[in-house]
Amino acid sequence: MLLALFLILVAGSAQAAGLVVDHTSVGTFATIPQSAFTAARQKTVAWYTHTSHGSQLYQGLTMLADEGYAIPPGFTDNYDTDLGNANWDTLTRTWLDAHPAATLVMWSWCGQLSWMSDAEVDAYLAKMQALETEYPGVDFVYMTGHLDGSGPSGTLYENNDRIRAFCRTNGKVLFDFADIESYNPDGTYFPDGSDACEWCQTWCEGHTCPTNCTTSYGDCAHSHCFNCYRKGQATWYLLAKLAGWNPAGTVPVNATLLLLE
Repeated sequence: MLLALFLILVAGSAQAAGLVVDHTSVGTFATIPQSAFTAARQKTVAWYTHTSHGSQLYQGLTMLADEGYAIPPGFTDNYDTDLGNANWDTLTRTWLDAHPAATLVMWSWCGQLSWMSDAEVDAYLAKMQALETEYPGVDFVYMTGHLDGSGPSGTLYENNDRIRAFCRTNGKVLFDFADIESYNPDGTYFPDGSDACEWCQTWCEGHTCPTNCTTSYGDCAHSHCFNCYRKGQATWYLLAKLAGWNPAGTVPVNATLLLLE
């Protein structure tokens, strides 16, 4: 009984704590068990809509598929439009109404967060909340925008932080696109970088990078292939977590253990 109470509390806390996928999630990819990959493939019915920058996630998944990590069959990659489309939420409703088995929706930014006002960012957050209310069985993934080289003093940094703060405060699911670009695998921070991932080339010159990562601007739109590869790893972390995987020995941040005498 005590164990059951604990598990209930942990489950509720996990939902309240939300999920942030960032550069630390990339480093956890190697610990994902095969059972979690299998569960994600079985449970994921996703719609990912984006333009060129957002294609980096799917290119990363494709690179990993070359290594044996088959993309979930229910993952729909929609290279068509992005969050700059004023009707993105209406398009989402149309797709969800036609796909009642959907479990996940993700939309990517292009460069819009580099100039958007606070009010425009808040409008994005409000639309996401409205969709969550209308489709309670679907996970909606919030995103930050790609780096643009403007650094911590830029509008992009401010808007990304606005989205991060909202997601953490309200227990949302966040794919932190910019954070993944900001750190190399050693954890070195590059606050003034761009989506080109300038540190990626240097890293791959001095370390072993994936064998299918051979070009700076090949199939990885606007960026180095290692950036795409890492975003693919982060996407798998996201899918595994949403499918129920909880890394061994970890407890949600707000989990409370009820001790009975």
